[in-house]
Formats: sequence, structure tokens, C-alpha cells
Amino acid sequence: MSTHPEPSNSHATPRDRSPASAEDEPLLPVVIAALSAAGERLVGRFSTAPRLASREDILAALGANDAVSLEAIHEPLSRARPGARWVEDEFERGPLPPGEWWVPDTVEGNINHVHGMTDWCITATLVRDNEPVLTVVHLPLSGETYTARKGAGAYLGTRRLQASTKAQLDSAFVGTCQAGPGEDSETYRRIGQSITAMLGSALVLRVSVPATLQLVQIAAGRMDVFWQYNQIGSGLLAGALLVAEAGGTVTDTRGNRWSLASEDFLAAAPQLHAGAVDVLSAVR
Repeated sequence: MSTHPEPSNSHATPRDRSPASAEDEPLLPVVIAALSAAGERLVGRFSTAPRLASREDILAALGANDAVSLEAIHEPLSRARPGARWVEDEFERGPLPPGEWWVPDTVEGNINHVHGMTDWCITATLVRDNEPVLTVVHLPLSGETYTARKGAGAYLGTRRLQASTKAQLDSAFVGTCQAGPGEDSETYRRIGQSITAMLGSALVLRVSVPATLQLVQIAAGRMDVFWQYNQIGSGLLAGALLVAEAGGTVTDTRGNRWSLASEDFLAAAPQLHAGAVDVLSAVR
């Protein structure tokens, strides 16, 4: 196995983190309350016996869910941070203009919700000059809430999270997913090639959406590696901060520092990162 220099990544290890901003701490209960309110509305709309007959039905259900959730979170978060702008398109890609931005995913895993499956959540991340500094991920059906502030750790409720301590990729539980519907054929090719490569290197592999619900597992030490080709900011920012604050390593698939300008994404337990880069670097 080749070796890789430690990535120049502000999300990589505890010693690389800048101190937490004290002004952000009072935001956490506000964001938690807003996402909890949105979650109550979405639970009321959730059914394990959906009746979707067409693509039009699916799109209408997705849009209705997004509107209901956004209505619950927009006003309290805007009031708490009146100078912050909003990314309202959940499929937004690439860097943001300087300043503060709220990047929500009003129903992360919305496609699961409307099909009666339980793998969905709500997220809101405060981004400052293209760096995620605070995030909340709320799972309404289980009542779990994950939080992180830059430099202050990642938590599930009051329990501090710690990434996996595994050292060998052949013992790793790894995962990936597509960034969104309608990716180009080259992206699909890379996804397929990476899955084949990882199946020969890791213990077991999971392919599912949404990305955030795999990334909270990385932060909690239950899963070990997650990667994704192409990227959508709302689907990665929350998980990236949680993983970093839990002591994991976040880069692109070549081991370079990850940012909103990166073409792909990798989050891993720190001792497995180099091995994951080795495998994924063979994907062209």
C-alpha cells in the first residue's frame, strides 16, 4: 500500500481545527427547535403506505414536503441570524459568495419519505466564508439530533461522537451514493467502478441515499468510509462538519483538502483514510 501525506484539510484532525466561535453556541437550541418543529409537520405527512402512481405524483409530493419544512425553519433561523443569506436550491453546487449562509436540506432523503421509507432527516448548516461552522441534523422518526460546531466537537444529544478507530480497510463498513438524480454517464461509470474496487477491499459496502444519514454513521463510529462523486452542498456540508468534529478525515477522493469547489468527496476514519484514497485513486 502506498502512503499519502496527511491532507492539508481544515476538516481533518482535532489539532487542525480553529477555535469554536462563542457567538455561534446560542444558535444551536434555536436551530434544534426549528428543525424539530419541521419534523413534527413531516411526521404528520408520513405514511408507510404511499400512493404514488407517476413521476408527477412524486415531484408534487417532494415539493409539498419541502414547502412545509421550509415554512417551519426559515423564519426562526433568519431571525436568529438576520445577516445570513439562504441557499434555497437544495441542488446548489460549487462555492458560495463570501459571508454567512444558511444551507438547509428541508427533507434530506425526501425521496424516501414520499415512498414510505424511514431514511430521511432535516438539516441546517451555517456556512461562513465557505466553511461550515455549525450544523444540526434531526431525525424526526427516531428523535435523534446530531449537532456540531467548528472546533467544539460533534454530538448525538449530549453524547460526544468519536469516529471509528479501525486500522485495516478489510474490516471496514463503507458506503457511497449518487449525489442526485440525472447524473451524467461519466459520473455513473465512476460510481460503478468505485463500488467494484471497494467490494474487493472493504468488509461490506452500503449504497443508499441520502448521504447525510451515512455521514452521521461515520461520525458516530458505526461506519468507517463514505465517498461520493459529484457533490451537492446541502447533502455534504452537515455530514462533513460532523465527521471532522468527531475526529474523522474529510478530503476529496485523491486525499486533497475538500471544499465546495471539489469534484468529489471522501470521509473516513482517520486510520482508514489513506487506504480508501489508494482504492479510489485507481478510479479514473
